[in-house]
Amino acid sequence: MTEQINVADIQVGVVGLGLMGSSIVAALLVAGHPVKAIAPLADELAEAPDHIKNHLLQCESADLLHYPVEHYLYQLKVSGSYATLADCRLVLECVTERPDIKKEVYANIVEAVATDTIIASNTSAIPISILQTYVPGPERFLGIHWAEPAYMTRFLEITCGNATAVPLAEWAFELAHHWGKEPTLLKKDIRGFVTNRLMYAVYREGLTLADQGIATIEDMDKAFRYDAGSWMTLMGIFRRMDFLGLDNLDNILNNLLPKLSNADNVPLAMQKMIELRAKGTQTSKGFYDYNGSEAKEWDDAFAEFNKEIDRLAAQYPSVNNKFQYK
Repeated sequence: MTEQINVADIQVGVVGLGLMGSSIVAALLVAGHPVKAIAPLADELAEAPDHIKNHLLQCESADLLHYPVEHYLYQLKVSGSYATLADCRLVLECVTERPDIKKEVYANIVEAVATDTIIASNTSAIPISILQTYVPGPERFLGIHWAEPAYMTRFLEITCGNATAVPLAEWAFELAHHWGKEPTLLKKDIRGFVTNRLMYAVYREGLTLADQGIATIEDMDKAFRYDAGSWMTLMGIFRRMDFLGLDNLDNILNNLLPKLSNADNVPLAMQKMIELRAKGTQTSKGFYDYNGSEAKEWDDAFAEFNKEIDRLAAQYPSVNNKFQYK
């Protein structure tokens, strides 16, 4: 699909205005889209305008806005009615990761929009090939997976299901560049997509080491923070291998891979979190305990950190394997 893209002419809908949905709305507004934001839940409808405005204020403090916050809010319509989506070219679903709920949401979206409106899910867990069976015209359905905060991170993962029309995914891929992203386009639907497959392999190994008493959660966090954290914003894992040199890696892999966990059960350390109904900073209990205002302090620190990472990443863009230092 080749066309001249003008984001101001493309109305985008977002359904589900929780933490992720409201963050995506802010990202789309900053990119220049008129946005129709639908809150299926009453509490979301009441709270979303303030959440979105707060996200935009974060963008303003990070110098991401070209106009006052009010300019972007003027391009936003928040509603509880799916009929508001009628003129949208693209609708993003950001509701809970339950197929039955998503199926109901898609039925409401389909009733409201044109037959050629592109429908996408922010899911990170459910195969796109399954979700698109809930939509008439499954070729127009794809995955657009964002990272939090959506308005600050460069990550975006676009995934085709078995029935997705690839030109539509390629159009979304091009559009994502107008959102300030460096997107990936996955033309084959695989469980967990790319990012989650990589990260959950790390989680499994780390939790296994914790179960075996070999390493503490704190020590593994230190290892990631001060090793991978010192280079990952500049280069990905395979460019890192190039940087270190590849001559000894076959020997390392031959000796290490047989020792890594290949378990297919949930590690005990994670099962304990499930039994405790722990939700990390949301409930002040997780792998770490958060007393008093500590959870809020971590949230605030993360917001400031994202500004710094965005600024840092912008200094070292890599385009078509050609290093361009600003």
